[in-house]
Amino acid sequence: MPYIPFTDEQKILANSVDLEEFLRMRGEKLERVGREHKLIYYDSSGKHDSITLRGSTWFDHKNQVGGGAIKFMQEFYGMDFQTAVQELLGQRVTPLSHSPPKVSAKEEKKEFRLPETNTNMHRVYAYLIKQRFISPDIISHFAKQHTLYEDKEHHNAVFVGIDENGVPRQASKRSTNSYGNSFRITCQGSDTRYSFAHFGESKRLYVFEAPIDMMSFLTLYPKDWQKHSCIAMNGVYENAVLAALKNHSNLSEVILCVDNDEGGIEAVDRLKDILSENGYTDVKRLAPKFKDWNEVLKAKNGVKALPAVPHKRKEEYLKEVSELGYLKCRPDKLTSQIYATFKNGQYKYLAEYALAGSAFFIDKSCEKDMFAKLRAKLKAEYKPYTDKGKITAKQRNLQECVTAVMKDLRQTARTREQCINTAKLLYQLADRAVSLAVEETLSEPVAEHIESEDSGSDPEPCMEFV
Repeated sequence: MPYIPFTDEQKILANSVDLEEFLRMRGEKLERVGREHKLIYYDSSGKHDSITLRGSTWFDHKNQVGGGAIKFMQEFYGMDFQTAVQELLGQRVTPLSHSPPKVSAKEEKKEFRLPETNTNMHRVYAYLIKQRFISPDIISHFAKQHTLYEDKEHHNAVFVGIDENGVPRQASKRSTNSYGNSFRITCQGSDTRYSFAHFGESKRLYVFEAPIDMMSFLTLYPKDWQKHSCIAMNGVYENAVLAALKNHSNLSEVILCVDNDEGGIEAVDRLKDILSENGYTDVKRLAPKFKDWNEVLKAKNGVKALPAVPHKRKEEYLKEVSELGYLKCRPDKLTSQIYATFKNGQYKYLAEYALAGSAFFIDKSCEKDMFAKLRAKLKAEYKPYTDKGKITAKQRNLQECVTAVMKDLRQTARTREQCINTAKLLYQLADRAVSLAVEETLSEPVAEHIESEDSGSDPEPCMEFV
């Protein structure tokens, strides 16, 4: 495709296209979930519904990646930047294999109904106490609040989310089966703005992925727990957290207690960004020693616990950045150095040249010190949830960045403002080069090895309720 010099206004317009309306025009199936829509699609592995849409933004909760309309077209349809912008601006439309549905009627809203209550909670108590080691007092508290009960049909544990008036709006079911596959499922018609929670009088809100994680934490740290607030997200969806903060004006401090695995590590940065956008900046991370808080509780009771799962991409990125060496910038050679290293796939050297160039254009009088600061900045600003594209998309992004840098470096005279802009472009190039180097490293086959077993000893204290 020939290069099209889109204006900044055209790019902004394309990226702000309403994805819900646009995808309906393409014939995609959407389902409303609260204020958002889920994209429903099928491939060779079956049905998928992990992508949620709101206006021009989207997020894939399974792969922990999201963004604006342009990135959606690149990631979901495999388009390059040029094609994506053209599609979104309506300059061309790729027809689907089937006709798009006629614009119609409002989507049918499923009625929310709680599962029928069993006459007792014997199986739920047995499951939560004997298999999950949760305190009977904690279970009884939520049972008395009618936010935890046993359903009649299958004897599942049902966790209920209520609104400000105490009306049930959401529910999730958890199997109490000791044998075979267990499951978790959200009841149809649930309003995702609400979830299983407790609200106290202090300013602190503890956020968990699941109800059992939350109850496990309360079992581990029972002192004065009712003074504080806690909520289970049923995954890493932020809707219930934002609604809780909005509806309880006393809450201003958020403690993210999500799992200590790849999904949880990515969720921390994503949730911090979302909370910051909504005016909540006092956000901290409290990580369990093992994979999640119930695993910590199991270890305390002498049961072998699942270990924490490190984030391979994040660890490799930080390692690669730490190993970037300072190469004194030679402005007259910078263009050829960048071109040669990119052409030869030498992404580590490309990152070093780009970062040294960035330091030079910021302040050449202390270039080496600035290089060290920029290297630290790369490490501090890295967020793995924004680095989830396929290797082909990363190669394309890097090429676009190299093109922009090469064009910028053709300038012979610069104002201070132009120097700073050049430094920013070079810094972005360094980041993308490291990201691609990481992707290639992770895609290399590795020899199998046997890891030593965890002792399953008692967890180290993490935090008391204060």
